[in-house]
Amino acid sequence: MKAIWIIDDDKSIRWVFEKALARTDLNFKTFSSIKDALQAIKDEEPQVIVSDIRMPQGSGLELLQVIKEKYAYIPVIIMTAYSDLESAVAAFQGGAFEYLAKPFDVDQAIEIIHRAIDESLKQSIQEVSFENSTEMIGHAPSMQEVFRAIGRLSRSHATVLINGESGSGKELVASALHKHSPRADKPFIAINTAAIPKDLLESELFGHERGAFTGAQALRKGRFEQADGGTLFLDEIGDMPADLQTRLLRVLSDGQFYRVGGHNPIKVNVRVIAATHQDMEERVKAGLFREDLFHRLNVIRLRLPALRERAKDIPDLARHFLQQSAQQLGVETKILSEETLNYLSHLHWSGNVRQLENVCHWLTVMAPGQNIDIADLPPELKNNDMYKEASTDWKDALKQEVQLALNKNQKDILTFLNQTFEKILIEEALRFTKGRRIEAAEMLGLGRNTLTRKVKELKIEK
Repeated sequence: MKAIWIIDDDKSIRWVFEKALARTDLNFKTFSSIKDALQAIKDEEPQVIVSDIRMPQGSGLELLQVIKEKYAYIPVIIMTAYSDLESAVAAFQGGAFEYLAKPFDVDQAIEIIHRAIDESLKQSIQEVSFENSTEMIGHAPSMQEVFRAIGRLSRSHATVLINGESGSGKELVASALHKHSPRADKPFIAINTAAIPKDLLESELFGHERGAFTGAQALRKGRFEQADGGTLFLDEIGDMPADLQTRLLRVLSDGQFYRVGGHNPIKVNVRVIAATHQDMEERVKAGLFREDLFHRLNVIRLRLPALRERAKDIPDLARHFLQQSAQQLGVETKILSEETLNYLSHLHWSGNVRQLENVCHWLTVMAPGQNIDIADLPPELKNNDMYKEASTDWKDALKQEVQLALNKNQKDILTFLNQTFEKILIEEALRFTKGRRIEAAEMLGLGRNTLTRKVKELKIEK
């Protein structure tokens, strides 16, 4: 977190704040003049500013005006005398977050600073360019693996099979693979093979000649022709009918096909990216999917994690979707409280990213206020069973991490996972208490000195 700035020409006031803030684990800096603070803000920005209103080298109101013009998102707390009502009114009119009347109670001052910090955090919604809204968001390790795979495949034309639950963003991955490939300037064509009736899917994929069947009044190019030179994304490939599997295998083998009702072969150069939520090996064993086609598609395999497996991404995704919905509807972006973000991060999300996106759109339209609390969420998200179901998932995730480490022949697994476990516990506790270590230590059952030592050992950001 950025530092709290204290600006006062009175050395005793600066000393009082230094002693009080030193007990809170908050970073802080003190300045004896407005001039010094305005010079410093060119190189770094504070989280909150606490400034005296009258100083020899400049007025706190002048500082407030500069901050509100250039750094409107930084809360400014103005300190003033009891009798200086006019200045207090001027401070609020100028956009001050709060004012402190001298002499003030130190605990009250720290409480106001904490409130100002909460306000500044609410204002710090990540600005995501709407033009780049198709870009993927993900800081969780499992998503970083996906990003690395996309990077490694950036110069490749290889066929890719994406495995992931419904709503997890498989088309976004396919689009990213295309965008970062040598085919980026050619078409990207997507088709959900499970959403099209069997008798229409063949024509949809391969096109048809005029008069090929009743209603075929004109020649129509199929998706393969439309994607020539580019990428064809076949979503839910596991549900493709058996006879079309044979035709697809032929195209992947020699790049040629016939339109429905056609007699001349058509040759195309198309990169195929397929996706499914199903276990393809089981589909093959059950005789529901051709084994030779499976091996043709399974050149490079990417597994896309479910949203519950990348819970740390939920706050960023939620903010992004809320901003996106607000832009679409021409309204102000809603803000989720820390408690709400924490609650959302522990839900099961059976519908994955798509479900979260829909919830954010619902909140933009239906939530009564600007700030969203847990009570404002859709009724189905407040179902206790949904929350409890998510609470057991961490054990499955831990098993997967252990299996992954064993498969990699990793050494000292216990130490590594213990450190990771402790780091996550401490980071989440500090986030919940907004950085207040004493509270976090009590909640974790640790002494404050122990917590401080572990923060340093585990290199946890303050």
